[in-house]
Amino acid sequence: MHAPFKDLLGMRKLSTMNAPSVIVTQPQMMVAVQTNRDYWLTDLCDCCSDCGVCFCGLFCFPCLGCQVASAMNECCCCGPTVTMRAVYRTKYNIPGSICNDMCIVGCCPLCSLCQIQRDIKKRKELGVFQRTSS
Repeated sequence: MHAPFKDLLGMRKLSTMNAPSVIVTQPQMMVAVQTNRDYWLTDLCDCCSDCGVCFCGLFCFPCLGCQVASAMNECCCCGPTVTMRAVYRTKYNIPGSICNDMCIVGCCPLCSLCQIQRDIKKRKELGVFQRTSS
């Protein structure tokens, strides 16, 4: 084809334009690995490790609920709910799920509340307890 026809068709301009750069690398997948996994410091039914907490919960469940809520900087009107357990578990990166928390609080709220209170006491002794910010 002659040059004048190439100009009319725009072919010459296309051939002199710089080709767009092509990206040849793919973005890498990022994987976040949590290595600071923590666990409950006492078992759910480990009442013998701190009988005082268990007796307090057994004879005055609302009082223990208010102690735990106060330590967590929460309102004691909320009581020993699934939310309180989930907040505590999340704060210390303790494995579990909302479904698991619901089952535990639903089946044995006393054991759940006592476990949280024992855990709070042990973390205070270790110097790693932090009040939840409101």
